[in-house]
Amino acid sequence: MKNNLFSKINLFNNKLGTNSYYSYLKKFNKIFNEIKKDVKNTKKTLNILDKNFEYNFLPKNLIQFKKYKTIAIIGMGGSVLGAEAIYYFLKKKIKKNFLFFDDLDESKILDFKKKKIFSKTLFIVISKSGNTVETLTSAFALNVFRRKSKNIIVISEKKNNNLFTLSKKLNLFYIEHKNNIGGRYSVLSEVGMVPAYLMGVNILKLRSNIFQFLKLQNKTLLRDSSIKLATLLKSKKNNNLIFLNYFPELEKFLFWCQQLIGESLGKNNKGFLPVISKVPKDHHSLLQLYLDGPKDKLFYIFSFEKKGREKVTVGKDFIKNFYFNKKKLSDIKNAQKKALIKSLKEKNIPYREFHIKKIDEETLGKLFSFFILETIIVGKLNGINPFDQPAVEKVKVYTKKFLKKNTKNNF
Repeated sequence: MKNNLFSKINLFNNKLGTNSYYSYLKKFNKIFNEIKKDVKNTKKTLNILDKNFEYNFLPKNLIQFKKYKTIAIIGMGGSVLGAEAIYYFLKKKIKKNFLFFDDLDESKILDFKKKKIFSKTLFIVISKSGNTVETLTSAFALNVFRRKSKNIIVISEKKNNNLFTLSKKLNLFYIEHKNNIGGRYSVLSEVGMVPAYLMGVNILKLRSNIFQFLKLQNKTLLRDSSIKLATLLKSKKNNNLIFLNYFPELEKFLFWCQQLIGESLGKNNKGFLPVISKVPKDHHSLLQLYLDGPKDKLFYIFSFEKKGREKVTVGKDFIKNFYFNKKKLSDIKNAQKKALIKSLKEKNIPYREFHIKKIDEETLGKLFSFFILETIIVGKLNGINPFDQPAVEKVKVYTKKFLKKNTKNNF
């Protein structure tokens, strides 16, 4: 397979004993075969990776919304992060302006309302449960819900919930959110593909190679990385996962990845704490801690292969003192990355490197697919259910209780 995801992965420096390795290998093979079956099962989450995945929408029914140049997506977590990752990764080819309301930022909401561009904006309101407090709050604050409004798309489960009920009552354009696909896994379903289609992104290309890592010739890559990650997770020695990002276009993807890994593996007193670190900026704020602080970190290093055009030009009077004269900015950044990797090796700090070769739909689809599969396998190797989020659900219950009138009587 032509691999435009990365040129190499420097796997971690931990070593497994023979017995431990074969024990994990046996488990991996069983999980791998189960996953391949689940991909074909329309009632399973991993059906999103099936090349014949069936959407709950038809592109022709979205043509009426293609005229909008400003599109606002309202949601939380996986309902927004995937579309945001797609938008910022492919932004140079997208001609529309996308806004993401994924928090309760009052100033952002007020600024939008002041612009008075409601009729010129398409709103996509997404919540799997249809009852997400923050999503509904933002939508009502923005005065999105209007009877027979032609500039709103609602995506939620088709059951007795607030969003679905509103869509029927107000006669709004509605798309069903599959109930077997959780938010953090939904980017390759309607949740991510509807916004992507309206961005002008080729969703067929985005999904064209997402099954590649489950083919036998590519099994080794997934096997080796998953087993080594699983041993680190079990040991609890390297529970801080630092994303060192030298590639700005990938930042929002890493926030999507942060939720995927945090919610899927953070259970049973286990888990990685994923932190996005912008480099080389953080070379001058956090690198001292990274290299000489507690040895509890695992580093993922992301960079882009293509060299930029911009060069540094130093005046003739200063050339002797500036060794970076005539160097491209990308060359300087690459030198900093290589220096960091050399230091990690010298200190025997575990890391892996993702070297992105292309900015296109196929590459992003592979990134989504690889991290979804790897995260699920790592969880299963450690006896963790990678699909639920019990602690989060408890916080949601408490939030609703605090918002009710007789809060004090509930505790």
